Amino acid sequence: MERILEPELMNDPEQVLAYSYANFEVAHQAVIENFCQIFPNEPRLNTFLDLGCGSGDVTVRFAHQFPESKFVAVDGAEEMLKQAEKLIEQESLSERITLHLQQLPNCSFDDNHYDAIISNSLLHHLHEPQHLWSIIKQITNNENNKADTAIYVCDLFRPQTKQLAADMVDQYASKEPEILRKDFYNSLLAAFTPSEVRTQIDNADLGSLNIDIVSDRHMLIYGYL
Repeated sequence: MERILEPELMNDPEQVLAYSYANFEVAHQAVIENFCQIFPNEPRLNTFLDLGCGSGDVTVRFAHQFPESKFVAVDGAEEMLKQAEKLIEQESLSERITLHLQQLPNCSFDDNHYDAIISNSLLHHLHEPQHLWSIIKQITNNENNKADTAIYVCDLFRPQTKQLAADMVDQYASKEPEILRKDFYNSLLAAFTPSEVRTQIDNADLGSLNIDIVSDRHMLIYGYL
């Protein structure tokens, strides 16, 4: 099945609210658990950059997992960041999580180094996927980047058929609002295959990154740069 693009930004208020109130407990907690398995007992992760933070749930979970760390969280959708700000204030994390309204590839960051760059469910939204890998390469190749940066990208991968995508929506989002079910379906169709991602990271000269399939719909791209 060929990839079918979806909008790069989730910025419709109704769409954002549905996403913000959806039950992502299992999937989002798995993002944290997989990170801790890949980077166990990592003592130096003091600064995180979260690319495509959305409504902030994953960022907040990382902040609770790493209570001494600070986070810069970036998203291009203003409505998503409004929800993220509410969540961050609710969790009393405003002093540790800074939000930025920026969209790839036009991003700039004040810090010269991040101990970890994380991204969840951003890649499949991008019409030009090299924008993600280029910004990661730009940051990690910064002359002030004295130590290796942990890279951790989690995303969907594309099923072989539209029917398989529809079956996944029924299996994992049967109780969610129709607007969210439609978003999930469109995201599956817009996602990349692991082999396509391998080509992307090789083309960006980031071939040292690993790709693992961790569920029937999720893959991880990770390593040190």
